[in-house]
Amino acid sequence: MKKREIVIISILTIVLAFMDISGMPSALFVNIKVLDINPIYFTLMINFIFIGIIAFFTLKYLCPNWKLGFNKTGIISGLRKYGIVGIIVAIITGIAFYIGLKFDAHPSIWKILIEGIIYYIGVAIIEELYVRGLLLNLIEKISYKSKYSTLIGIIVSSVIFGIGHIFGVLGEPILIIITKVVWTIAMGMYFGAIYKKTNNLWIPILLHFIINICALPYCFTTNTSYPIISLYIILPVYLLLGVYSIYIIRKSK
Repeated sequence: MKKREIVIISILTIVLAFMDISGMPSALFVNIKVLDINPIYFTLMINFIFIGIIAFFTLKYLCPNWKLGFNKTGIISGLRKYGIVGIIVAIITGIAFYIGLKFDAHPSIWKILIEGIIYYIGVAIIEELYVRGLLLNLIEKISYKSKYSTLIGIIVSSVIFGIGHIFGVLGEPILIIITKVVWTIAMGMYFGAIYKKTNNLWIPILLHFIINICALPYCFTTNTSYPIISLYIILPVYLLLGVYSIYIIRKSK
C-alpha cells in the first residue's frame, strides 16, 4: 500500500471521527425544531450527510482502489450465518431497558420514527464506514507483516470504537462509563469479525442498526441515563458477544 494512500485514509478517518463525535460543522448552524423532537437529532443527521459527501469524494478521487465492501451479494447468507446472535443481543438489550426504565413520556409518532429509528440508520452507516471500512482496514494494512494483522485490526479498531463512546456518558457514574465502553468494544469486535469474515460492509451495518434500535424505549421516558439494573443484564450479554466474536475470528483463521 502506498504511503500516500495511508496518509489520506488516516486523515480521512480522523476527520470523519471528529465530525461524528463533535457534530461539526452542523452544530454551528443547524437548529431545527419540529414538534417534540430533540433538535440535536436533526443536527447530527445533517452532519451524517456532510460526512458521507466528504468520504465519497475523498475515496472516489484520492483513493479509488480502497475497498470498503459495499457488496450486493452475500448479504442474506451472511445475516443468516452471523445475524441471529446479534438479533438476540438486541432483543435482550431492549428488554433490559424496558425493565429498568420508567415510561413517563408520551412521544409523537414522528419523535419515535426520527429519534428511535431513522437516526440510527445514519449512525450504523457512518460508524461502520469509518470504523470498519476505514480504520480496521487501515490498521490491518499497516500491520500486514504480522500473521495476526486481521486480529490486530479488529481488536484495535474495536477498542478505539469503545473509547470513542465515552464522550456520550461523561459525567455518569463510573459503572455506567465502564459498562458502556466494554459493551461497545465487544460490539465492535462482533461487527469487525463479521466484516472480515464476509468482506461485506452491509452486514455489520444492518446488524449495527438492529442492535442500536434497542434504545427505542428511551423515546418513552424522560430518563437519559442507563438504569443500573439494565446494566447488570447488558454487561454479561455483551461479554458473551465478545467471546462469540473471538470464536468467529479463530474460525475464520
